[in-house]
Amino acid sequence: MKKILLFFVLISHFISAQMPDISDVWLNNSKAYAGTIGSENQEIKLKINISEQNKKNDQEYFVSGYTLVDKNYTRFEGKLTITQYKDARKKGTVYAKYELTEESKGKHSGIFTGRFVYTFRWNKEMQKTESPYIELIGDWKSYDGTLDFKTTIKN
Repeated sequence: MKKILLFFVLISHFISAQMPDISDVWLNNSKAYAGTIGSENQEIKLKINISEQNKKNDQEYFVSGYTLVDKNYTRFEGKLTITQYKDARKKGTVYAKYELTEESKGKHSGIFTGRFVYTFRWNKEMQKTESPYIELIGDWKSYDGTLDFKTTIKN
């Protein structure tokens, strides 16, 4: 009987545990992420202007912003979904997947999909994260299906 009671107490603890709202992390201190797209490593900038945690699923964040490749400026909306979290005393890592959908503006707009890794150091004295590093690795595919590129984007 005691084991069953302990089991229910542990389950209720895990159910009530909630992921802290880290939506500010994705804003990257109001700076654009930079990276490459395609086999010729063309420069891409990605800026997230809005980031909100999903109220129904605390592992999911809704984001919007814009991308800039060459002179093509395109707005996007999408979501980031945390899939795994590894905590160490001094260093943490968050693994997630993302899908960012650009507004349809012709041949050079499409969908970004992939995974990303967010690593940081924990400052115990200040109770905050330091040295954040975010890397988005994935693909971009045009809506008409004629273009498909690999992407690597970092903060």
